[in-house]
Amino acid sequence: MAELQQERNVYDVLMERGLIKQTTHEQEIRELLGKEKVTFYIGFDPTADSLHVGHFMQIIVMMYMQKYGHKPIVLIGGGTGMVGDPSGRSDMRTMMTKEVIINNCNKFKETFSKFIDFSDGKAIIDNNADWLLELNYVDFIRTIGRHFSVNRMLTAECFKQRLETGLSFLEFNYMLMQSYDFLELHRRYNCKMQFGGDDQWSNILGGVDLVRREMGDQVYGMTFALLTTSEGKKMGKTQKGALWLDPNKTTPYEFYQYWRNVEDADVKTCLSMLTFLPMDEVNELASLKDAEINKAKEVLAYEVTKLVHSEEEAAKAQEAARALFSGGGNLQDVPKTQMPASAFEGEGMGIVSLIADLKLVSSKGDGFRTIEQGGLSIDDVKVTDTKLMVTKDLFKDGKILIKKGKKTFHLVELI
Repeated sequence: MAELQQERNVYDVLMERGLIKQTTHEQEIRELLGKEKVTFYIGFDPTADSLHVGHFMQIIVMMYMQKYGHKPIVLIGGGTGMVGDPSGRSDMRTMMTKEVIINNCNKFKETFSKFIDFSDGKAIIDNNADWLLELNYVDFIRTIGRHFSVNRMLTAECFKQRLETGLSFLEFNYMLMQSYDFLELHRRYNCKMQFGGDDQWSNILGGVDLVRREMGDQVYGMTFALLTTSEGKKMGKTQKGALWLDPNKTTPYEFYQYWRNVEDADVKTCLSMLTFLPMDEVNELASLKDAEINKAKEVLAYEVTKLVHSEEEAAKAQEAARALFSGGGNLQDVPKTQMPASAFEGEGMGIVSLIADLKLVSSKGDGFRTIEQGGLSIDDVKVTDTKLMVTKDLFKDGKILIKKGKKTFHLVELI
């Protein structure tokens, strides 16, 4: 990491990069991180079988902390995942079976090993199922529940926004469980800090308070800015859904293209928060104007794809993107869907149905609008007829390249 200087305090580095949002004790935290190697934790509930780019923000923070000598605990929520975090939700999460949760936990473990060094005790990975699933409910409520004021809990943002639509008692327990995690990790590993996204602020405060009440020890909490656009919208959402870290769910090319296509105003935020480039270089790239800003977007896309998928995959994605933008070249790494030739026999398939099936558009209505506005082409020929039927004779060597707008490509291959 080019800018790593051991004499710098990691707190200052995270602050400079715009990552820190809130702290429980700002001055004390900065002093603590400057004078000793701190064990800290971030929790990840296994709500899917892959981590997504929102989690990657937390991973970047753990990587920075570890590079400055601090010890991360990756806490996988095999226990809290049984309940579901109401934070940032307008409705209750779908309940998952134990089997699904265990499978998701195992997938998470594989992913973290790509980013965090667990050798020689440099980091810890644990699962809160180990202590939460065996708790005696009455004992838990007597020892832990007595410390929580319902009145104060109801003022927490994660609960307050749900009171009108309905908050289940199941979800109401979540804050107690996450707070208990901090207590348990403090007992087991002398864990002194909990980090999380800013939507976790209320839960983190609960944990800090519980450790103080139960053990009389001072621990600390810090939240990080959520990755949002300059307009305040959460980043990492595509027409297909979340931007996943698993290459089987979001290909390296699709991942690269997402960052290559961010808005000009978001380039500095993404370079600051999602890469290890020195801030001098970040500021220089972000200052580029007009067409030159595309150079910065290429650097951003390459750097983030390299971190998540490897240098080799980042280079392949960049080469494929450049080739397509220049009109031709290697299609090997372009998103591809294989479809049976029989689907295009006879009258064939309607173009709107095809691009909707490929998820190039969000709906058939969106498909009609895209064509009417001149935003779709097949093999560089603009599609003007919304009722066009795609037949086998349109395929050259069994392939067609569909282009939506200026930047989205999809190869259809007959089988």
